[in-house]
Amino acid sequence: MTKFASIALAAALVVPAAASAQDGPHLSYNLGVASDYVFRGVSQTNENPQVFGGVDLTAGRFYAGTWASNVDFKDSTDAEIDLYAGFKPTLGAVSLDLGAIYYGYVGAPSGSDYGNVEFKAAASVPVGKGGLGAAVFYSPDSFGAAKEAVYYEINGSYPVADRWTVSGAVGRQTYEGSGDYATWNVGAAWSFTKTLALDLRYYDTDEHSFGKTYDGRAVASLKAVF
Repeated sequence: MTKFASIALAAALVVPAAASAQDGPHLSYNLGVASDYVFRGVSQTNENPQVFGGVDLTAGRFYAGTWASNVDFKDSTDAEIDLYAGFKPTLGAVSLDLGAIYYGYVGAPSGSDYGNVEFKAAASVPVGKGGLGAAVFYSPDSFGAAKEAVYYEINGSYPVADRWTVSGAVGRQTYEGSGDYATWNVGAAWSFTKTLALDLRYYDTDEHSFGKTYDGRAVASLKAVF
């Protein structure tokens, strides 16, 4: 499951909020490693390391891309491959992001119904040198046995020193029926160069009773974008 978490906001703040309609197609690539793959506060690799990578295409205010990572659900599932696309208009100082994401899983057991689609609506505004944002993700038929699901998040980031940015987010995942939980994260990113950054982050949820993958954890990740 991706990967449009609050730490992505920090990177977005160093580029113009909206590209002009004349901007031609542009490809970018990302590769990285992490001590754990945490999505909305929950480990997707059974608390083991992660290797990930993706490709993004932008053309004016439109974007599309794909992203992949190893996962470990303690079954035959080997990897997650996501496909996404969207549109980033602006309304005054507000930058919007309207899109859709497909989460696919390689090697998932027959009948697991892991694959699912989410629709995304997000907005962010500059606050001094930093920014604040909010997002809603809706899935009509979520992961596995879960049906309708909604995830809400408020996030923010702020550059505190040369090459250092702090950021965090508070969110809530809700499902039709049961399984709701709240999650939060806070951390700092340090840019070695314009293309390489280290992120140190602490994640937690309010439902440790759901299992160890919902416990609090510190994660270190190294990501290159080129």
